[in-house]
Amino acid sequence: MELDALTAISPIDGRYRSKTESLAGYFSEYALIRYRVRVEIEYFITLCELPLPQLETVDHRLFEPLRDIYRHFSEQDAQRVKDIEKVTNHDVKAVEYFIKEQIDAASGKDAAHSPLAGFPVEAKEFIHFGLTSQDINNTSVPLSIKEALEQVYYPMVEELIEQLNDYAEQWKTVPMLAKTHGQPASPTRLGKEVMVYVYRLEEQLRALKDTPITAKFGGATGNYNAHHVAYPQYDWREFGNSFVSEKLGLEREQWTTQISNYDWLAAIFDAMRRINTIVIDLDRDFWMYISMEYFKQKIKAGEVGSSAMPHKVNPIDFENSEGNMGMANAVLGFLAQKLPVSRLQRDLTDSTVLRNVGVPMGHALIAIQSTLKGLRKLILNEQKLADDLENTWAVVAEAIQTILRREAYPNPYEALKALTRTNQKMTEQTIHDFIQGLDVSDELKSELMAITPSNYTGI
Repeated sequence: MELDALTAISPIDGRYRSKTESLAGYFSEYALIRYRVRVEIEYFITLCELPLPQLETVDHRLFEPLRDIYRHFSEQDAQRVKDIEKVTNHDVKAVEYFIKEQIDAASGKDAAHSPLAGFPVEAKEFIHFGLTSQDINNTSVPLSIKEALEQVYYPMVEELIEQLNDYAEQWKTVPMLAKTHGQPASPTRLGKEVMVYVYRLEEQLRALKDTPITAKFGGATGNYNAHHVAYPQYDWREFGNSFVSEKLGLEREQWTTQISNYDWLAAIFDAMRRINTIVIDLDRDFWMYISMEYFKQKIKAGEVGSSAMPHKVNPIDFENSEGNMGMANAVLGFLAQKLPVSRLQRDLTDSTVLRNVGVPMGHALIAIQSTLKGLRKLILNEQKLADDLENTWAVVAEAIQTILRREAYPNPYEALKALTRTNQKMTEQTIHDFIQGLDVSDELKSELMAITPSNYTGI
């Protein structure tokens, strides 16, 4: 079979491809190769800027043409790297050879017309100088995560927050019966309940953005052995700090083995998981509100809710989101637990695991889009909210007993408990009869009589 949306094994690249395609530029095999090429070239340029003595002859005007190798990196270029890998059986070494090929091509018969004309061919041996493959992987992958977060994930979460903010404003005066432990509780306002999710998402998004994205860059076992033995006069630690920070926008881990410690990457995954968990909570609440008929859903012509029951309009978007967020969190949890653990100076288990960092982001992207779709289909059924409040006058008991406490009335809680914890239905008349029977002033009775389930909503 040809690989396409119908034959892909993963639903991320199959059924949901239209929702996740924006991540292909960060987490596909093509993207990983392009990021590796980018890191290798920026590293070489930084060596020239140092400069190493053998690179003093490299014209700085060649830096931009060198950057064009990754700026204009094509799928055909990626395929060439994969073809080289078939020979080397090493993916990062194949990237090094690909870049050297590009430089060699600039010194061929058409060199005079090449943007890289004049590149000293002997300088190409400083591509990947002193590095191990993990210096490239442990910068490329964090960089891809950083840019995917900034350019795809953050905007999607912010769009969800904005939609919830709009609803919070629209519904800020709509009274609603609260449910604690599934039972009627002190009334609230629908807008305030939505605002809880705005607040939670904003807080956790801020925490995620404040979490540093770090990289390992320090040679074969983290000590700059090769760099130091060849050029002991340079401060390679400071060089690495500057390169990772200024050229890649990451933070360099100061003490490592061959690989990243992955502790901060695990923190990123945990922070994402908290955001995803909040979305799951939101999905379930709105699912419940729909089942309670607080919301109807917009009907689209031609859509089917159930293959057997024609009347049904199911809250499938919230269900889809909940399922995909569950998948995302399962993978994020594994990544956060597995990556910081490696045998001695390193084992290879992180390599294959790192190739899956785009999977949870893909599921999260599907989920948030589904949540947004579900939210945008809602039609507020304000009458149902009002009816539930009117049918649950017992919830004003808290207000009455609290005011009676203020007035030093004897045993107010017990009096209201005796009234409300019976099988008798509490109505407006029941509550008002109780108030009229209290041995209090008429002024206080008027204050108590003014309390209703619809106006006892706090601040």
